[in-house]
Amino acid sequence: MSQVILPELGEGIEKAMVSFWHCKVGDQVQKDSDLVELVTDKAAFNVAADQAGVVKEILVQEGEEAKIGQVLAVIE
Repeated sequence: MSQVILPELGEGIEKAMVSFWHCKVGDQVQKDSDLVELVTDKAAFNVAADQAGVVKEILVQEGEEAKIGQVLAVIE
């Protein structure tokens, strides 16, 4: 099992908004495939899967904010 965590995005950035999920619960994902698009005051970023597997849970929905280090989703 792997947790998708909001990574450090840059100096002074403490949170980001989930703009768009490229997957949904139950989807099979490949390692390095984009999972979620995040938006900050300065830019948009994609977070990729660090392993192949099935998306078991999405914890932060589109339009919600998350803090750096927060778990966004779970891949099994």
